[in-house]
Amino acid sequence: MAELNIDEIMNILPHRYPFLLVDRVLGFEVEKSIQAIKNVSFNEPQFTGHFPDHPIMPGVMMVEAMAQVGGILAFQSVPSDEDYLVYFTGIDKVRFRRPVRPGDQVVFDLTVLRRRGLLWKFHGVARVDGQLVCEGDLMATMMPTTEV
Repeated sequence: MAELNIDEIMNILPHRYPFLLVDRVLGFEVEKSIQAIKNVSFNEPQFTGHFPDHPIMPGVMMVEAMAQVGGILAFQSVPSDEDYLVYFTGIDKVRFRRPVRPGDQVVFDLTVLRRRGLLWKFHGVARVDGQLVCEGDLMATMMPTTEV
């Protein structure tokens, strides 16, 4: 399984600070699965207001990070001779099990449930210190930039 560092991730995803939410890919198997991490820092802008005296990573940010991890796998699974964008198209069965706080390292594991052409469905789980913090199913579609 191949690893990707932050420079390689930035060559794949269009996201940038403050919205790039993947720090490292620990490994992936094309069209099958991926594991990546997000290091949660107190210096992230969402903690200014969520919540000032008890900072918690918003659930929507965990889902977005999971979607970005799925996007990396999708990008790694298509021919590189064409440019694509990945659009997040849906979520199902998302559950938040415990809060994520600054200083935590979130490990995301996504598996492909189904792929039909450029349409994807993933099941993702997020853990901190081995404990489940979030899980759900994500859907995405890829579009060549020539069609956007």
